[in-house]
Amino acid sequence: MAVKLFSGRASVYLAEKIAAAYGEPLGEVDYRQFSDGEISPQIGESVRGHDVFIIQSTFAPADNFMELLLLIDAAKRASAQNVNVIIPYFGYARQDRKDKSRVAIAAKMIANLISAAGADRIMTIDLHADQIQGFFDIPLDHLYASYIFVPYLKSLGLQNIMFASPDVGGIKRARNYAKIFETELAVCDKYRKEANLIESMRLIGEVDGKDVILVDDLVDTGGTICKAAALLKEKGAKSVRALCGHPVLSGKAYETIENSVLEEMVVTDTIPLTKTTSKIKVLSVAPMISKAVRKIHDHESISSLFIKL
Repeated sequence: MAVKLFSGRASVYLAEKIAAAYGEPLGEVDYRQFSDGEISPQIGESVRGHDVFIIQSTFAPADNFMELLLLIDAAKRASAQNVNVIIPYFGYARQDRKDKSRVAIAAKMIANLISAAGADRIMTIDLHADQIQGFFDIPLDHLYASYIFVPYLKSLGLQNIMFASPDVGGIKRARNYAKIFETELAVCDKYRKEANLIESMRLIGEVDGKDVILVDDLVDTGGTICKAAALLKEKGAKSVRALCGHPVLSGKAYETIENSVLEEMVVTDTIPLTKTTSKIKVLSVAPMISKAVRKIHDHESISSLFIKL
C-alpha cells in the first residue's frame, strides 16, 4: 500500500515542502470552477488501495474548507484504502463551546462534517483547545509547534529567559515551555468587552531584567500580543519575543506587529503570510509533518515528535 499525497489549493505552498521532505511527488488534482463559484475537484491519478494523505488548512475563505470536504469524498469514492486528512491550521477552533446564548459550537460542527465526508484519520497542529480532540470519533494526531520552536529558542542562547502568557487561557501552554526551560512564568491578565477589543490588561509576575517569550497558539489582529509585549517592557523586561503557531494576521496585524516593541515574532507556515515584515520569522512544519506521515503509514508511534504542551 503506497502513500499518495494531495493538497487543496490553499496549502499547496506547504504540501510541496512536505512532499519534498517525504521524498514523494505531490499528486495531481484538477479543478473546475463554475461561473457561480462552485468548486469541482478531480483527483488526477488512481488512488485505489492506497494510503491517501490530503493536506489543507481551513483558514478563510470558507471555500478552503468546502474544497477539503470534496477532496475527502473524491478519495473515498475512488476506493482509497485510508483517507488521512492533514489540517495544519484547524479553522473555527476558537468556537469550541457555548460562551453566549444562541451561538453555534462551530468546532464540533466542523468535526462532524469531516467525519461525514469519509476521513479515517486527522492530523493537526496546535489546536486552540485540547478538548477539540474529543469532538472526533476517528483518530486524531495532535502535533505541537514546540517541536520546532524549542530548538530555535535554545539556539538564541538567551541567559535570562522567562515565559509569559498573553492571557489567562494560555497559561497551560506557557507553563509547559517554562518547565522545559526550567524557568519562571508570568501572565498578562486581560479583560475584553468584545472580540478583538481589549478593555484592560495587568501583569502577574516579576519580569525585570528578563528576556521574556510570549507564547500563544495563534495571532489574529496582533492587538493582544503587542499590548502584552508593551506591558512587559514597561515592567522592566530586557527583551520581548513571541511564539505564535498560526499567523492568522487579519486587519492591521502586520502594521501592529511592525510598530510594536517585540524583538521578533516567530510563527510557523501553517498559514501563508500575505506581507513581509522584518519582525516576523517563519519556521516550517513540513519536516515534522513528513515524519508523522511516514510513521502513520508504517504503523509506528508518533510520540517521538511531541514536545507536549
